[in-house]
Amino acid sequence: MRNLIAAAHTLHFWLILLFFSLCTVSHYLNHLPFTDIAVDSLLGFERHAAERILFLVPITYAGMVFGAKGGICYLAFTLAVLLPRSLFLSSYPKDALFETFTIILIGATFTWWRESHRREVGKREQALLRLESIRNELNSYIQTIREGEKRLSILHSITTAVNQFVALDEVLSTAADKIKETIETQGVLIFILNENNEDLCLRAHRGISSEFARQLEGLKVGEGFNGWVAETGKPCLIDDSSADPRLSREIVRTEGIGSQFIVPLLSEEKVVGTLCAAAQSIKYFTKEEKDLLILIGYELGVAVQKAALYEESERVAKRYRELFEKAHDAIWVHDLEGTISTANRATADLTGYGLEELIGKKASELLLPEGLNLAREVRQRLLSGKEIVDPYEQRILRRDGSQAIVMLATSLLGGDGMPYAFQNIARDVSKERALQANLQLYVHQITKAHEEERKRIARELHDDSIQVLVVLSRRLDDLISHASKSSRVTRNLEEIREAIDEIISGIRRSIQDLRPPTLEYLGLIPALRELISQLNEQTETAWALHITGVARQFTPESELMIYRIVQEALTNIRKHSNAQRAKIDLHFHDDEFTIKICDDGTGVSISEDAVFLKAGKVGIAGIRERANLLGAGLTIDSAPDHGTNVTLVVPYPSLLLNQHAEIHT
Repeated sequence: MRNLIAAAHTLHFWLILLFFSLCTVSHYLNHLPFTDIAVDSLLGFERHAAERILFLVPITYAGMVFGAKGGICYLAFTLAVLLPRSLFLSSYPKDALFETFTIILIGATFTWWRESHRREVGKREQALLRLESIRNELNSYIQTIREGEKRLSILHSITTAVNQFVALDEVLSTAADKIKETIETQGVLIFILNENNEDLCLRAHRGISSEFARQLEGLKVGEGFNGWVAETGKPCLIDDSSADPRLSREIVRTEGIGSQFIVPLLSEEKVVGTLCAAAQSIKYFTKEEKDLLILIGYELGVAVQKAALYEESERVAKRYRELFEKAHDAIWVHDLEGTISTANRATADLTGYGLEELIGKKASELLLPEGLNLAREVRQRLLSGKEIVDPYEQRILRRDGSQAIVMLATSLLGGDGMPYAFQNIARDVSKERALQANLQLYVHQITKAHEEERKRIARELHDDSIQVLVVLSRRLDDLISHASKSSRVTRNLEEIREAIDEIISGIRRSIQDLRPPTLEYLGLIPALRELISQLNEQTETAWALHITGVARQFTPESELMIYRIVQEALTNIRKHSNAQRAKIDLHFHDDEFTIKICDDGTGVSISEDAVFLKAGKVGIAGIRERANLLGAGLTIDSAPDHGTNVTLVVPYPSLLLNQHAEIHT
């Protein structure tokens, strides 16, 4: 209805209505009162047929101007006008009806075609409008992408410089250039915080005068705009620098700085500097520009922190390099194939090779054939994940063919679980080993001299003192036999004889301790059995000896050392432990001889030998010294009220005479 009312107010509506009215009047002209016009034909058609055709004009005009609704309305009006004449007034009703419906069909077809065409044109126009909208939107996206690419290019340039460990000044210079180009500001300033005195040092700048840069030196944390950002760690937007109360230096007004956007350089939530983008007029910083500057602040913060860490690592590396070069111990590193990659001066002094000769040399060339097997065992152990805590002894072949004894500590170097080299630290102990060997020889000679002196004293006591005392005892027997048995003199002589016999027994025990004949003539096992038998007779402690395995006869010197160790241990038990029972276990293994002496006595607190020596207790110190001369392992396990266990493990090499005898317990 609104469309019809709106159409009624147009010129087209009245023109169509006028033409329609004329057609209607013309069609019924013969039947109107006061008309007497006789027209048989019009435009070459029969009169009424031409009139019906003229009705197509308002129908098509209405369809073109008002669309399908206008055309349908005039079709309805036309049908309403034409049907009465065709049905009631025409001389040829069938022809009239045919012509009427033909006109209606033609008008309807034209109206439908026109409406379809209009709608198709409308769709095309809408499609074009949508395409135009999409094109504008795409252009907007492309512009946004280009701006994003530009920002990403800046971040990529800075990130690349940071990751490539470029010098900090180069990173800051690159960042200043990119920011000035992208943000389109007149000035860029980058300050780095000096933590020692809390100053902000201007390390990079663009678009400002040298005088302005000089005036900004010594800016304190909390002073001015950059100082405020460094203090708070928050970005700061200054719309007009000259009107802001935080302005601290008049040079900012002189330079004509207007708007500024300042962001902190952050590393692990710690402020390490500030970044300032400054314009010489009032500038509106977009959100994208602010976000970009904040991201650059993070990247530059990482760069500053990396630079600090790099400088610190360089100082540490230089310090450790000096320690490496000046170390008294030989240090070298070789890869998994055994090729030496680095070595210090001490290694060159140890091996006799120059440093240039050592680099690229195989570490195996520095080892003796027997040392290669040990090196392979160490390598396999380290590669299997086991550590070698204590240094081990190895022999180094010098360039001149001589040998050096070293204590070698080897460790595996690797990163991310992948080993790549072995580090070796060697200390030359050749002189110490020579001194130790000389000392052992000296101690051995002293021990041998002691034993010879013992043997001499025992022989003199046996050959001289005992013989004299025996003769004296026999003469006393003669005197007693000729004297009266009831006299007082006889009793005194008998007491003197008994005293002499006790002295003889004591001297014989001393001779046994000084040089047991059984050990000299029968060997270690019989001598120990005799010793246990004597202790069972002389003391209240229950002594036991157990022997297992196939016995082997040692060299006389070794047997004497072992006997003295056992003798000293048993003497300590007899004198100090108050033990009820004591046991000696001898076991002949395939590759070593083990002695274990146990008692249930009071026990002692084991400490350094020096403590025992100062206290005048040389027993344990003597046992340990003799064990060292044997090359044996000695373990003393004791505690108050828990008894004492002494274990001696003697290796066979160089101690055997290759004689075997079956021993049964």
